[in-house]
This record gives sequence, C-alpha cells and structure tokens, in this order.
Amino acid sequence: MSGSLRGRLSIAAEVADALAAGRPVVALESTLISHGLPYPANVEVARASEAAVRESGAVPATVAIRDGCLLAGLDDAALEALATAPAGSVLKAARPSLSAALARDGWSATTVSATMIVAHAAGIRVFATGGIGGVHRGALGAPGASRPPTFDISSDLEELAKTPMVVVCAGPKSILDVPATLEVLETRGVPVVAVGQADLPGFTARSSGIAAPWSVPDVDAAAQLARTHLALGLGSAIVLCVPVPADAALPDVIARSVAEQAAREADAAGVHGPALTPWLLARIAVTTDGASVRANTALIVNDARFAGQIAVRLESR
Repeated sequence: MSGSLRGRLSIAAEVADALAAGRPVVALESTLISHGLPYPANVEVARASEAAVRESGAVPATVAIRDGCLLAGLDDAALEALATAPAGSVLKAARPSLSAALARDGWSATTVSATMIVAHAAGIRVFATGGIGGVHRGALGAPGASRPPTFDISSDLEELAKTPMVVVCAGPKSILDVPATLEVLETRGVPVVAVGQADLPGFTARSSGIAAPWSVPDVDAAAQLARTHLALGLGSAIVLCVPVPADAALPDVIARSVAEQAAREADAAGVHGPALTPWLLARIAVTTDGASVRANTALIVNDARFAGQIAVRLESR
C-alpha cells in the first residue's frame, strides 16, 4: 500500500545495495542538522559522521523525510538542502509527529524515535546518535515542589522498548533526569551498557557520576553482547554508551552544573515540549562559551565511528 510505512520508504541505491549484499550499514539521525547546530557546522558534522562510518568499513544512511517520503540515505546535495532550509521550515519528526511529517511538503528531520522506525523498516540494525532523550527534570514531580509534574518524557524511551536495534550514543543527554531515565529503560526491558568504563557516560562529559547498569571493556565485547541481544528476539533495542573523546569532553562537574542551571532557567521561562531540548542545548552552549558544542560535535562523530565498527562486527558472522 502506498500509504503504508514501507510504501513511503525510499532507500538510497548505495544503502540498498549494501543491505542486499549483507554489508554493514549505520543509520544516522537528521535533527542534529536541522535543530542541533547552526550552518555550516551542521552539514560539516553530518559529513564527518558519514565519513567516520565509512572509515569503519560500513555504509552510512542518514535518515530524513521529504515531501511525504521516508528517506534512508541522503546524498550530499540533500544534506546541504536540509542544512540550509529556512529557519522554522523543518519539522522535528518523532513517532507522535510522524504522520504529520508525512502529510506535509518540504523537509522533516528525524529524531531518535523516527530514525529508528525508518531504519528498522529498511532493515538497518545499527543506529548512531549523539545522546538519547528521556525523562526531563521535573517530569515526575518531587516532594514539596511548587510546580506539578510535567510528564515531559521523550518518545525515544518507548521506541527503544519496542524496536530491535543497536543504538550507539554518548549516554542520555545531561539535561535529563538521568536516574529516572535509566529506571524507565530498565522497566521497559532496554539494556543500557557503558563501553570501556563502569560509569555511565555523561553526554558532553566522560562520566555522569552514575554507575552504568552494565559495562563491557571494548568494541568486541559490545558487539558480542549486541549480537546476543538481537538474536533473542525480545523486541527491544540495546543502548551502547560510548564516552565523549577525552580531549573534547567538558569537566564532569561543570557539565552537570550548567545542565542544572539551564534546566532552572527553562523552567522559569516556561519552555517545554519539543522546544525544550534545543533551547537547553543552546543555553548550555552560551554558558560554556561554545565548549559544549565542541564536545557535542566530537561525540557525534565518535559515536558514528563506533557504530560503524559494531555494524562491521555484526555482519562478520
């Protein structure tokens, strides 16, 4: 059916050929292009991420939506067009807004949840992103709090629970209630694994200060665990958390303090919903004089490279 998910899916020739031949493919999201970074840094990071996947021996498939079509794989002209689309013209597509994205003309960029949906439909098993969404601070309320709970919880968590995929990231975004995010993922049966350290990575910092539910020493062990998880057919994703490169990381204490400060400022300004994450990340960038942007850029490319290495190992057996 033309209206079905598969009926709206367009897989780039290079990606389709790789999938047909059993070669490794890595899906990449597109909201970092439209909502994460300004031009030209956005397209530069997108190109660097694709290059990192290729250097690992895999084929990149950046996912986006255009004119009612789900795209698995963008050429360079499409990356440039998305990166330079007029401000406000690109919809941020997640599972709840996927139908709206497909019912409109123009570009929509895919978040973690929408990218997972498209990648899974295309037959891609590995996906790289910067940081996953989760439970926002104040979403569940707190004893004695002056404001009621917002219940602002990312649809990423539900997608991770229902879509079997290997998701590589630098941990939950530091702007979140990370302990609550881990609890929701545990309840929904999603394994969260730190690679190379016992602590959960802290997005733009090396450590969140929270022990990871699981940890593995290196990429080979991560791939073995991911292969086992997918083979069980449980239906959920596995989240592999790779720390930001040390030379670009924010100091752990600073990363946490600026995230808490930005969250308080957002609460005071009444920012919530889909606008909250971009607002918080932009505010943190100002507070850190751009250091968070440099860390974010480094971790995005690093995650893409690691995901390529995982995809190669998954296809080697």
